[in-house]
Amino acid sequence: MLRSYSNGAAELALVAETVGAALGRLEESHPSLYRSICDERGAVRRHVNVFVNTSSIRDLESLDTRLAPEDVITILPAVSGGSACRNA
Repeated sequence: MLRSYSNGAAELALVAETVGAALGRLEESHPSLYRSICDERGAVRRHVNVFVNTSSIRDLESLDTRLAPEDVITILPAVSGGSACRNA
């Protein structure tokens, strides 16, 4: 869903010490993607989930979560909607 903002790339390589710094680098290189992830204050949007490895940053130190060189940040927008199915 977000790949259209990254020229179709499924992965981007960024070097940063924290999640916030990584998102700052993303803002520089892919501003449309950044705006889909963060609001005008720089906070991660409510409907976007950000993980470091398998842990949500909401359960860690949020944007201040420190990163090691081997860490992987995964960004997943929440998916909702659809309609109820009815049996005829």
